[in-house]
Amino acid sequence: MAAVQFLYQWEANKPDELLDSVSTFFSNQEENRDYYSFGESLVLGAIENISEIDEAISKQAKNWKFDRIAKVDLAVLRLALYELLFRDDIPPIVSINEAIDLGKTFSNLESKRFINGILDEVKKSIQRPLRKAND
Repeated sequence: MAAVQFLYQWEANKPDELLDSVSTFFSNQEENRDYYSFGESLVLGAIENISEIDEAISKQAKNWKFDRIAKVDLAVLRLALYELLFRDDIPPIVSINEAIDLGKTFSNLESKRFINGILDEVKKSIQRPLRKAND
């Protein structure tokens, strides 16, 4: 959840110093900073691979201009696509289900279908088991 919040914030106001911004954001969360280390790695990975992730979103967002995608939906999609495309340690189905739940939490009812549609199309190109992580 915190990773999506950071990606949303990052899209709205890109900081000059990413690592400082990530550190400050996660230090100010409810739990101890160590609790968020996985979330931090997801955020940094998503931003590091943002060009490829955004290209995948653009390719699948038929009849949608990229700049018209709701920023919260964009944050959810970026996180999920980072997991789908770059993290073999996370089962694709887990990433998709989590993204749909995050869309329900942070966005509107229509976002569920939009997010699921894009992720489902990307899922078709994944060449690994969908229900388990690679070792």
